[in-house]
Amino acid sequence: MAQQDEGGQERNLRVLARWRQTSRVLVEALPFILRYDGQTIVVKYGGHAMEGGVAQNFAQDIVLMKQTGINPVVVHGGGPQIGAMLKKLAIKSEFIDGLRVTDQAAIEVVEMVLTGSINKAIVSGINAAGGRAVGVSGKDGNLVIARKVMREKLDPATGKKVAVDLGFVGEPDTVNPDVLNTIMRSDLIPVIAPIGVGRAGETYNINADTVAGAVAGAVAAARLVLLTDVEGVLDRDGKLIPKLAVSEARALIADGTISGGMIPKIQTAIEAVESGVRAAVILDGRIPHVLLLELFTEHGAGTMITAE
Repeated sequence: MAQQDEGGQERNLRVLARWRQTSRVLVEALPFILRYDGQTIVVKYGGHAMEGGVAQNFAQDIVLMKQTGINPVVVHGGGPQIGAMLKKLAIKSEFIDGLRVTDQAAIEVVEMVLTGSINKAIVSGINAAGGRAVGVSGKDGNLVIARKVMREKLDPATGKKVAVDLGFVGEPDTVNPDVLNTIMRSDLIPVIAPIGVGRAGETYNINADTVAGAVAGAVAAARLVLLTDVEGVLDRDGKLIPKLAVSEARALIADGTISGGMIPKIQTAIEAVESGVRAAVILDGRIPHVLLLELFTEHGAGTMITAE
């Protein structure tokens, strides 16, 4: 009987310890919940961040954000999924400056994958987690009016720069915030596929980071969050840099500390901040519930870009 009493007491102590830990988490989160009440936060959910079975955690984070008074707007990518489908259909993929050359055959596949399977899977996941999400693309309600992107490359034969046609690759020209505001006033969570429409009605494939940044600026978001497959910006010793001013971020690009695929993400973050977004954050989307760690704890979880 004494052993049973001791065992019961030990279990009670473990339960009390868990309750204390839960209460500490809630107390820490409360001021951040109040800070973001009624604010809009744009979350870019990258194609790489979708891999590894974190979709359910992401959906739960988005639903909790909505339930705590935040207005989340999700913009998703899908590069790996598009690449896999193009390969399956034997359609050649080519990249120039990190942008996929998109001809007529490719743009049909891109739109099908982004607005179809990926968009609806994210919407279904958020709804299954208790939210109410609706999927749209930049074509819906002329949400994202796009212009064609042109690039130049050096001709090795002549040494001169020549124009390169990327096909149906675009960038945001204008974003119509009324579409998103109408959705959010209906207590719905918008999930945006990064497909834009030209002024003549043509379809454009747009980089999801770029769309997220443009959307964040258009809706005057409190924060832009870029979920990807890296932990954030690293210094030359490989350590995470938790916070950067815009001027510091530009300096790190100039000296080569920030390089490769991180450069366009930082440029998107800088542009968003300069358009009025309070802060932009780059997070490792593979970490379970990383959105909650970033938004509702003091220490955060990635690299934050701010004006100063």
